[in-house]
Amino acid sequence: MSAVLPIRQVEKPWGRDELPAPFVAPQGKRIGEIWFEPPAELPSLLVKYIFTSEKLSVQVHPNDAQTLAEGIGRQGKEECWLVLATEPGATLGIGFRKDLTEDELRVAALDGSIEDLMVWHEVSPGDFFYIPANTVHAIGAGVSLIEVQQNSDITYRLFDYGRPRELHLEEGMAVARGEPYAMRWSSKVASDRSQVLVDGPLFLLDQVAGLPDDAAADRYPGALLVIPREGSVTVSGQSVSPGECALAPAFEAIGFAQDCVCLLARGCAD
Repeated sequence: MSAVLPIRQVEKPWGRDELPAPFVAPQGKRIGEIWFEPPAELPSLLVKYIFTSEKLSVQVHPNDAQTLAEGIGRQGKEECWLVLATEPGATLGIGFRKDLTEDELRVAALDGSIEDLMVWHEVSPGDFFYIPANTVHAIGAGVSLIEVQQNSDITYRLFDYGRPRELHLEEGMAVARGEPYAMRWSSKVASDRSQVLVDGPLFLLDQVAGLPDDAAADRYPGALLVIPREGSVTVSGQSVSPGECALAPAFEAIGFAQDCVCLLARGCAD
């Protein structure tokens, strides 16, 4: 059985009809996301590539405690973004310039001024942001990134620039925090350096450049996902290249090369 996970191409109004290699958009389709289907061995994480030509909606996700309280199970969504490529002026909107009350946030969502109240971070390759649940956020135009998230599809849109899509104002207001984003959740990731990117409690994410050290191996005692960024690695003897994601049954099943850079991920509940 192949170690490489099957992909799903997801059309989005803000997607692109031309994608960076090795991806190819079907004729006449605007592809915004490439999903790697979560394997049964690691069901709690979803890995995506995201490609934007327009801004995504201003949105927010609940946490596990909130979805459990609603009786829909553990469906919270925390996520993180590693920026791969940008067009000039590309931005990510995360949090607000000042604290807002629920009433102020509701009015801003209704009249569209929420976009101007957000902080829009100009970004470049290597920028990394962890997005805790309840953080109001939006991805701007001209961004290519890898997203690693809890495997949940619950998104509450607060504002969508007039697109004819459903909004979820009441659900969003119940979980949104009208506050600035804590920059301690962000970092710069060098393309040639090993680095811990996320250290639980929901999931782990590491970048490994070249050959890993013992500390990296110790963080991944069981099955894990392998996402090559540069060069290629092998998983259970199979070559895995950038644009792919593979399931490794154990850290020892990964064949690292001196010139490879890859991301490793696993859910803490898996």
